[in-house]
Amino acid sequence: MLFDVTRRQLVDVFGAERLTTLPAGAFPPSAAGSEGARLLQTVGAPTGTLYLREPDESDGRLPVVQDVVDVEDFEHAPKAAGAWPVVGWLLNAHLALDPVSGAVYAFDADEESVHALHADVSSLVQVTVRLQRVLEEFTFHGGAADEEAEFERLEREVERIRQETSGIDPLPFWDEESVWAMVADEIAAGQRFVGDGPGAGR
Repeated sequence: MLFDVTRRQLVDVFGAERLTTLPAGAFPPSAAGSEGARLLQTVGAPTGTLYLREPDESDGRLPVVQDVVDVEDFEHAPKAAGAWPVVGWLLNAHLALDPVSGAVYAFDADEESVHALHADVSSLVQVTVRLQRVLEEFTFHGGAADEEAEFERLEREVERIRQETSGIDPLPFWDEESVWAMVADEIAAGQRFVGDGPGAGR
């Protein structure tokens, strides 16, 4: 795993009630024993920016890619992708786990595009945690006169996450139109804050 992410670390930040995990029985046999599946079962991810997929109520299994999109429409989809479990949803992309390589792929049905989004699941959890923490912990200081400086500070914090992540796993922010790049841009602009957050209502 590229990043050291533990259940205790996430509980300390978000509380156990904010974490979602996937049951072991939700994964197809081909993926059940993979490191990525294990991490999603034991550590999970915080709710908010990323949504882990709910297993089907009838059989308790996650859908596979061929259940949610027509794989033939995706010109660059890996050959075995149709059988990969869909583990989450980010913006308008289905996130699927390649159990062989451990990578997480984003399938955008609207654009009929697919690309590797993370080298492994630890990277997915790490980026989710870091951006979610910004949404919940960043605070503005000063009045309206300092608003521009405060948004510059927010932008620097988001950019730091981009740079530090890319130094280990370049995939999440590989392109300015990747789903994580778009989420990061929205956070930097104050668009994803809710409640009493610094960008709420902006």
